Amino acid sequence: MTIGPLTLRNRFVKSGANEGRSRGGLPTEALVEHHRAVAAGGVALTTVAYCAVAGDGRTFADQICLRPDAVRPLRALTDAVHREGAAVAAQITHGGAFSFLKPASGLRPGSASAGFNPTGALHGMPLKRALSPAELETIADIFAAAARIAEEAGFDAVEIHMGHGYLLSQFLSPGENRRDDAFGGDMEGRARFPRMVLRRVLDAVGARMAVMCKIGVFEGYRGGNEGDDAARLASLLEADGAHMLVLSGGMNVQAPWWIFGSKMPIAEMKAAEPGFVGRRALDMLSLMQPRALAFREMYFRDHSRKVRAAVRMPLGYLGGVKSLASVDAALSEDGFDAVVLGRALLHDPALVERFRTGTAEASGCDSCNRCVATMHGPSGTHCVLHAPPDAAPNQRIAG
Repeated sequence: MTIGPLTLRNRFVKSGANEGRSRGGLPTEALVEHHRAVAAGGVALTTVAYCAVAGDGRTFADQICLRPDAVRPLRALTDAVHREGAAVAAQITHGGAFSFLKPASGLRPGSASAGFNPTGALHGMPLKRALSPAELETIADIFAAAARIAEEAGFDAVEIHMGHGYLLSQFLSPGENRRDDAFGGDMEGRARFPRMVLRRVLDAVGARMAVMCKIGVFEGYRGGNEGDDAARLASLLEADGAHMLVLSGGMNVQAPWWIFGSKMPIAEMKAAEPGFVGRRALDMLSLMQPRALAFREMYFRDHSRKVRAAVRMPLGYLGGVKSLASVDAALSEDGFDAVVLGRALLHDPALVERFRTGTAEASGCDSCNRCVATMHGPSGTHCVLHAPPDAAPNQRIAG
């Protein structure tokens, strides 16, 4: 499979999913081993989750930040993946108003529109402000600079995160973007800033790196985007020259359960949450969850098919692929170009190799989502059906 200038050994991609294995903005040895194991297990491309393009773009403190002093530690990670024969992508993004950290500037967190900030309210930032056009220009340049740092660190691709409620998604989602200038209104207006970011990144590294975008095909809340909206967005991103789209869904605040296609493990998340306010917020979240929601394989299939019908560019299907039957449906029946796996590889990093050798036809992941509750623990995100990885290497910086 070819994505822009990058050729992959097969059509399996490890999705960007919070690993919980970074310290002070730098990768740890545990993060290196996490992605090395996935590469050794047979995927063609593994994605390092949430690499913030700037300090104020982080959602929490222990999160990779693409800054010059991260190049050497990240080189340890990319070299380890390359030794296993796979490629590696940096998921580059900015949290905007979705952040647990107060901006260094002292200003309110910036977003598409001003108003109440539900995430920030839990951390002393109840209000958000609308970013000015000049600030958007600066942030687009910051994305390009971060992509150059990713290239220097040895990454083969960048994935611009335009989903799940982070900054670019805050512009794309009609429920979040209430602007009346050129960056609001219909999809063309709401996509103006994300497209600006894409074009700057393509200009910076697109001749040498694959440039992908992760978008939401179903945001899962009233006023959110769905398949037809995603199809229109995909057409715009294709016209701009994006090399591939990864099709996801759900929103971190309004509908996090749709990211996983099943209910959140509220009890386990409350047990891992140290703050009283955070636990009460999780109680509210439990009341918002659809009671009838139950996991089914390929839960974004119908919405993603609308995107497939709208564009000819490469598309990676994400959302509930746990068996060879679903792989075949995505690639052969629906015409997607790649299959993007998350929880199934957390459960078994060697799943793709087991598929290849015929020793497995389905993942043993039961979609309980209890891995989400391990995200900020000492061992990082892991499948609770197995013993957690050794926590000690998580304290050592790679490289």
